Amino acid sequence: MLKKIPNFTDTEVGVAMELILIAGGNPFQTDYNIFVYENGNGKILGYHCTGRRPLTDGVYDLYWIAVDPENEIKGIGKQLLEHAEEFVKENKGRWILAETSSKDSYSKTRNFYMRNNYSIVAQINDFYAVGDHLIVFGKYFVNNN
Repeated sequence: MLKKIPNFTDTEVGVAMELILIAGGNPFQTDYNIFVYENGNGKILGYHCTGRRPLTDGVYDLYWIAVDPENEIKGIGKQLLEHAEEFVKENKGRWILAETSSKDSYSKTRNFYMRNNYSIVAQINDFYAVGDHLIVFGKYFVNNN
């Protein structure tokens, strides 16, 4: 599924798979939590990987959220995002953060976060490469502790 997403390079797919293997290979680790969205036949249509940011007491990273391109207008991404948010709230999280690129090819991703009430909480220019900025989206959960 990840290889079908045009924005993801082979290196990015490798990193995503590494986190999946860590989460699946060690049931005692708690850094990376993988949640999948399947159709009725067991085919994975999307997933998110969420985990607590080290050295914080209530900040979570949405490391990856991905939907099979053949199913991306069916609301699966929104359901996965809502699931990630519920996971954070259930674990007494205050923030969920999602990092993405400023490249034009990521405009749909940035719009997705904005439509779901995320705000830009940070930007680092020339982060991934010259002209490719890191944009950090965040959502704060009030009175969650």
